[in-house]
Amino acid sequence: MKKILFLTGTRADFGKIKALISILENKNEFEVFLFVTGMHLQEEYGYTLIEIERCNFKNIHTFANHTNEATMDLTLAKTIEGLSSYCKKAKPDVIIVHGDRVETLAGAIVGSLNNILVAHIEGGEVSGTIDELIRHATSKMCHIHFVSNKKAKKRLIQMGEIPNSIYTIGSPDIDIMFSNNLPNLQTVKKYYDINFDKYAIVMFHPVTTEFKNMEQYTTNFINALQKDTHNYIVVFPNNDLGSRHIIEAYKKLKKNSRFRIFPSLRFEYFLILLKNAQFIIGNSSAGIREAPYYEIPVINIGTRQQNRAIHNDIINVNYETTSILKALKNIDTHTITSTNEEGFGKGNSAQLFLESLSNKDIWQLNHQKQFKDL
Repeated sequence: MKKILFLTGTRADFGKIKALISILENKNEFEVFLFVTGMHLQEEYGYTLIEIERCNFKNIHTFANHTNEATMDLTLAKTIEGLSSYCKKAKPDVIIVHGDRVETLAGAIVGSLNNILVAHIEGGEVSGTIDELIRHATSKMCHIHFVSNKKAKKRLIQMGEIPNSIYTIGSPDIDIMFSNNLPNLQTVKKYYDINFDKYAIVMFHPVTTEFKNMEQYTTNFINALQKDTHNYIVVFPNNDLGSRHIIEAYKKLKKNSRFRIFPSLRFEYFLILLKNAQFIIGNSSAGIREAPYYEIPVINIGTRQQNRAIHNDIINVNYETTSILKALKNIDTHTITSTNEEGFGKGNSAQLFLESLSNKDIWQLNHQKQFKDL
């Protein structure tokens, strides 16, 4: 029996890996462990540990790693300490990490320095801010790669990764997006007390490399939303450096009946709200990944998704209020011309993931990494 340890630190990465955890939980050849940390344990962001516990996974371990938004390096160090201690008890055969958070990098460091295989989900992608540096650094410390598409695989090979260590499975959240088990819109609206007939979604995250300007950028964004006439469902940002400015600015919207503000949304419920939205605005990867699959228009603000937000259905704007308002003025007549061009799978990521881990070849990969020259 192989011991599989998943690490999750945010509502976003849990939404991505939930289907992967679930499919392994039901197989006798695997014993699954879940190390829960980060935003999941913060009251301010909705204490999303509750959503994980509702899944009734067998082995859930929690660890509070948060210091404050200005000390991501200390959060990294604290996560390494907590995960290292837990790994000595659980003795996993592989650690599964996702994406580009500091918790992700911690998982890769703990695994690689303790001679434990580490598998990285959705490596090889490009984005803006500090996230991209963390993503690529994580990939270089991982032994196995589960990528979303051919472009990501090509980038990892360019970074010297061994081709037979890379498995293209698509983006796991696509499995959930097209699941038959999603709730209906009426259920979701009742659950969150949303009475809008029509609405858009706001998801605006801090850009750590632009921290000095984030307060002004947020002010510009809020001014544009206040001058607009659409109804909005607003979701708190992640807890990166600069999030305080955004959360503080959202207080200006609380008494406005056009806005409903939430620290977090259950992933399946968020998907239903997104699927039925007029558009999504901000700088979240949800506008790059999920929205195009649902053929929802996107207004992408600033640089956070730089090099990712390039297809025709995404309206890219700068941080100026006038630029945002211009896009909002035209968004209702914006025509969807194509689905996501890059491609993030067909909704069978969990099955491909299971098949990969069930293949004995993956367990024969060398713990001593090699660099493959082009």
